[in-house]
Amino acid sequence: MFFFDSNYLIMVLIPTVLISLAAQWYVRSQFSKWGQTPNSEGLTGAQVAQRILARSSLRNVGFDLAQPRGAYATGVSLERTAGAFTDHYDPRTHTVRMSEEVANKPSVAAMAVVAHELGHAQQHEQNSIFIQMRNFLLPAVSVSPQIAFGLIFAGLIFQFSGLLWLGILFFGLTVLFTVLTLPVEFDASRRGMILLQEAGLTQSSEDAGGARQVLTAAGLTYVAAAVTAILQLLYYVSLAQRRR
Repeated sequence: MFFFDSNYLIMVLIPTVLISLAAQWYVRSQFSKWGQTPNSEGLTGAQVAQRILARSSLRNVGFDLAQPRGAYATGVSLERTAGAFTDHYDPRTHTVRMSEEVANKPSVAAMAVVAHELGHAQQHEQNSIFIQMRNFLLPAVSVSPQIAFGLIFAGLIFQFSGLLWLGILFFGLTVLFTVLTLPVEFDASRRGMILLQEAGLTQSSEDAGGARQVLTAAGLTYVAAAVTAILQLLYYVSLAQRRR
């Protein structure tokens, strides 16, 4: 079977494990460093979010972070969420959710994470071209991995190259979606740095440099995911070519 193929070990498994471990190590090291470094304003992540909403180009909103479910007013809502590294932007409700550590800690890392998520909110407000492209693929990508693996498996079992190539085509949609995630995430980080600047939160070179390092480290996780997907696609292509 292809999952016991030594080529899979060399082309996919070993490189992706090494890339993933390196990316995770770098992310954790940067978050550990800047998560312990107070920002010059002494603002928690929640306060940073409020400052950005009050002073930046994002739509303002009335919010009450003392309430467990945050605010549900027009514009961007803010909420706390349980767990670590659970910060995210929910486009369905136009809500930025912050982990307790980010919401409550006055660190450079917390400042960067909040700005990044608000960068996603701005992308949706302005209907960014990157968001449009990714959303266009979203319905197909929700089912394409299952279809792809089923077709590839069937193609290998029945020695039918047509099914194998069809499965590769479906898997290619997943890879394309993963690749399109890169400009979305990098653009959100770029916007986040601008939002911090507009809110007057990058006056200190340490704040600006630290926030940029945190966002760069976070971006590498998406690069690692994209590289992994591309390597797996190339392996499937090589597998199909060997079965001609």
